Amino acid sequence: MLGIIAAVLFFIAFLINAADISTNEVFASTNVMLIGLMLLALHVAGVGGGWAGRGRRR
Repeated sequence: MLGIIAAVLFFIAFLINAADISTNEVFASTNVMLIGLMLLALHVAGVGGGWAGRGRRR
């Protein structure tokens, strides 16, 4: 899930950069890209991978 959110943020950062949209410093394309990189790193680290289901007992 975090990987999908990171991909969406990368796309938004690309649109901000490609369209040369002037935004305030909080929503600058670099900041959005860095948030996406943080989410991607969390995804690779295994955070937010979903529920770890309990195994069946026999």
